[in-house]
Amino acid sequence: MGGKIRDYRKLAGDIVEAVGGEDNIISATRCATRLRIVLKRSQSDAKRKVAAMPGVITVVENSGQFQVVIGQHVGEVYDEFIGLVNIETNEESQENKGTILNRIIATMSAVFAPFIYILAAAGILQGTLILVNLAWESFAATGTYQVLSFLSWAPFTFLPIFIAITASKHFKTNMYIAVACCAALVSPTWAEMAASIADGNTITFLNLPLTETVYTSSVLPPLFLVWILSYVEKFLNKQINVIVRPLFVPLLCMIIMVPLTILLIGPASTMGANGIANGYNFLAENVPALAGAIIGGFWQAIVIFGVHWGVTPMVLANFDQYGRDSFQAYQTIAVIAQVGAVLGVFLKAKSQEVKKVGVSAGITGIFGITEPAIYGVNLRFKKPFIFGCLSGATGAVVASFFNPYYFAYAGLPGPLTLVNGISSDYPSSIWGILIGSAIAIIMPIVLIQIFGFGEDTATDGADSNAIENQEVAAASDSQTMNKDEEMTSPMTGKVIPLSQVPDEVFSSGAMGEGIAIEPSDNKLVAPFDGAVIMIAPSKHAIGLRSDSGIELLIHIGLDTVTLDGQPFTLHVKDGDKVKKGDLIAEFDLESIKQANLKTITPIIITNSHAYKKVIAEDVQSSTVTTNLFTIVK
Repeated sequence: MGGKIRDYRKLAGDIVEAVGGEDNIISATRCATRLRIVLKRSQSDAKRKVAAMPGVITVVENSGQFQVVIGQHVGEVYDEFIGLVNIETNEESQENKGTILNRIIATMSAVFAPFIYILAAAGILQGTLILVNLAWESFAATGTYQVLSFLSWAPFTFLPIFIAITASKHFKTNMYIAVACCAALVSPTWAEMAASIADGNTITFLNLPLTETVYTSSVLPPLFLVWILSYVEKFLNKQINVIVRPLFVPLLCMIIMVPLTILLIGPASTMGANGIANGYNFLAENVPALAGAIIGGFWQAIVIFGVHWGVTPMVLANFDQYGRDSFQAYQTIAVIAQVGAVLGVFLKAKSQEVKKVGVSAGITGIFGITEPAIYGVNLRFKKPFIFGCLSGATGAVVASFFNPYYFAYAGLPGPLTLVNGISSDYPSSIWGILIGSAIAIIMPIVLIQIFGFGEDTATDGADSNAIENQEVAAASDSQTMNKDEEMTSPMTGKVIPLSQVPDEVFSSGAMGEGIAIEPSDNKLVAPFDGAVIMIAPSKHAIGLRSDSGIELLIHIGLDTVTLDGQPFTLHVKDGDKVKKGDLIAEFDLESIKQANLKTITPIIITNSHAYKKVIAEDVQSSTVTTNLFTIVK
């Protein structure tokens, strides 16, 4: 389920409990949309439990991680999560983290995810400057351009310092020592020495010759530096007396790690990153259509499993070596294809719930974040994801004939970063990217209109959405099927528009159309003849189905699941038949208020998409005889 979660601490606590408690957690990180947890032992039912929690979109288990996809509020949930578990002092052996490949992927995610938006913002600024320079040629000579230009390059120039901060947290070493060491790598003095070496001069350290490698915008050298530093610091802390440790540990760490990096770690790791980049570039330059088909078609599948951070060093190495990169050009087309698939579903779907989810997912896709589109719509119906991958591959193959490149790094490749493909030295590049992107967005729309988008495979596990979303065919035998139907209020109180309910799960309309009532008495009655089809274990939510097929969810109060059923008294059980006006439940309003919870009760027609229109009556207050809805069939 998407939507804002008001009680982030509760969600974080529920996740901790579901995955086996604090003792079963090795580490936790986050990215743009996911809480990533490394566990000692997998729990057989953890995935099902967590996926069913309000605010969780889905759960992915891969690469040695238990990945909880939350969306834009992942930061709040992560902050609460790390406040509940003591993972900084966890002594669990690193060998329990899984295979070497899984640990590498987990490290890349932990290091790059926290500052990816900084790089994305800088990339968008660079793209904007490209457009301004095209429209105003003399702008490049102004001081304004110079300031904005160095501002846009600053995060990349000092990338090793960002890496020092995040990598020190991941490897559990002193952040300030790590920053000091990595700052030395990007020192202007070292840049001057490297330039001198490149000109043919020899500079040595302890009689060992230094190389011309520079470390601005580098990835692997600072990453390896901090990794090795974590062992060096731990060793020195054990060997040096506690009285002088605060001074001599930083001193010795810097004296050891900085020369070691510029003598050995830096040149070797830079060579490795450049070698991988050169391998990809060989494929892209000699068989560009194959490179385009692979990236355009399979990139989003890689995103599903959360292993996409592994390509970041290669991409940055391309920009550092050549000032351009084709991988991100194809990446962008793959992202746009999934946006096109969501748009296709939006145009084809009749369900208002699906349309609303599609709009939300499409908007985030514009910013290069495709997880909501993938999990909220495309994988949910399967066909859109497949059509998106096919369209991404097709668009990237067509683009490959135009030598497509990005000339500014895009932290989150997508529609907003298309301008990064503009260069006077490669005029065909942007045209290839634009044509490929047009194919990528149009093709899935056409395919979905022709072949449809498949059946909904999502299961709503949260207690407030536990009513099975059955089709209205179950009521096809009703003699009133072709007539409008009115529905009365199930309780007495003040009527509130659903959009004003302070919980986006309800106010967004994602669960269906409806209204809310702030009750003035403690009784809940049946608003129609029908049956009880769901009672939440905590008694706070009840699902009804009318004899004509209307499915209704009544959620007494907000976050009242936390009360474990104490204020609620039920007069029916699951499966009971009810008549209009029958007493269904009673509740203690004062107990709910004393628990600092709201008594606002959303009343949702969960299968509202099955009707032409659900009209909420314009009333300010209601009794159990007040008409609330007219359902147009």
